[in-house]
Amino acid sequence: MNLAAFPSSPSPATPAGRGLLPEMPLNPSSAFSSSLLRRSLRASLRRISPMASAAAPTSAPAAAAENGAAKAAEQQPAQVAKRLEKFRTTIFTQMSMLAMKHGAINLGQGFPNFDGPDFVKEAAIQAINAGKNQYARGFGVPELNSAIAERFLKDSGLQVDPDKEVTVTSGCTEAIAATILGLINPGDEVILFAPFYDSYEATLSMAGANVKAITLRAPDFAVPLEELKAAVSKNTKAIMINTPHNPTGKMFTREELEFIATLCKENDVLLFSDEVYDKLAFEADHISMASIPGMYERTVTMNSLGKTFSLTGWKIGWAIAPPHLTWGLRQAHSFLTFATCTPMQAAAAAALRAPDSYYEELKRDYSAKKAILLEGLKAAGFIVYPSSGTYFIMVDHTPFGFGNDIEFCEYLIREVGVVAIPPSVFYLNPEEGKKLVRFTFCKDEDTLRAAVERMKTKLRKK
Repeated sequence: MNLAAFPSSPSPATPAGRGLLPEMPLNPSSAFSSSLLRRSLRASLRRISPMASAAAPTSAPAAAAENGAAKAAEQQPAQVAKRLEKFRTTIFTQMSMLAMKHGAINLGQGFPNFDGPDFVKEAAIQAINAGKNQYARGFGVPELNSAIAERFLKDSGLQVDPDKEVTVTSGCTEAIAATILGLINPGDEVILFAPFYDSYEATLSMAGANVKAITLRAPDFAVPLEELKAAVSKNTKAIMINTPHNPTGKMFTREELEFIATLCKENDVLLFSDEVYDKLAFEADHISMASIPGMYERTVTMNSLGKTFSLTGWKIGWAIAPPHLTWGLRQAHSFLTFATCTPMQAAAAAALRAPDSYYEELKRDYSAKKAILLEGLKAAGFIVYPSSGTYFIMVDHTPFGFGNDIEFCEYLIREVGVVAIPPSVFYLNPEEGKKLVRFTFCKDEDTLRAAVERMKTKLRKK
């Protein structure tokens, strides 16, 4: 990204070197419902121990020790609460470990292989040196809450109280968790759009909620409006959307948002809106659901710093909601993390006050990256679906003759040297995603070109 006013320092460009960061939990309730996907996934899990990345090297004497306690510990089955027992290791960990083993280029996990802007990092350093290193105010340092409110006003036209309606969280994933755990009761019904970010289902499981999924289908991943209307029941407590949408790249249209809004108002349903990719909208303007007339009072809007400023490791997120909804999510937040990293909050405030030129250059830069990958995937033989937002592209891999997405992605890593994500794990029914593969273009242009060249050279249609 060419930011003369906001220079950035490149980080090591080896994608696999940063590939062990978990992004979403694997959804085996989806992956195991199909016998074909079950066999492939189990084989993958046998090859890659979910504990391997955490294992520490042992000394020779320790390794040789054969005391009873050590043997007993080795034989104990892993323990996990029933509400989480179906969520195994993440698909991202599996694919990244394979990538490291085979020296593959990682176009799977959604984190940049380049660094964030210097002016934001310098603000963090200044905050640390200024002694801003103790617990922050639980719901956010005042300067960041104000910066979030200012940005929200500029983007959505809505004026919110930074102290009563803005809550800073440890990434958007914690904003999601605090919202669900603070506002959803056991037995409540929540409607998701599949494919979905897997932390949604895992957190809803922790809350004891009942999950319904409405499937967005290729090629345009449009919302099936009548199907959604029929799914809303007297037990529906909330609908959760993600726009721009991971993993499809879809942006919800105004017509779709207004239809969902009408359903929410008619049925007294809450709306949880994950908008972390709002600044990566390429072919239409992002519309925040809270800005739809009559929706702010029933909407929690969640966002974060990481995607927009290439600082995913900082884990700075937030939730914006009216006071009566903020109360519940803050109660949960208080007992999840209590507070978020103080100096990084100060730096986030500086980031959010960047001039519009930053966001314009960001979009130009990602548009160029998207073009490289989009054209490369077409040239390699994939059926490529439109992506209007995010930094993801969904494709159909079936021209290459594989039975499902997991088999194809494993072949792609071993034989081609490129990592992609099999999205069947993002569905309640994995059959709906087995023809699809997700690639990311949040990498430097040289990395994208190298990956494209490998696929064009080594992939063959069948």
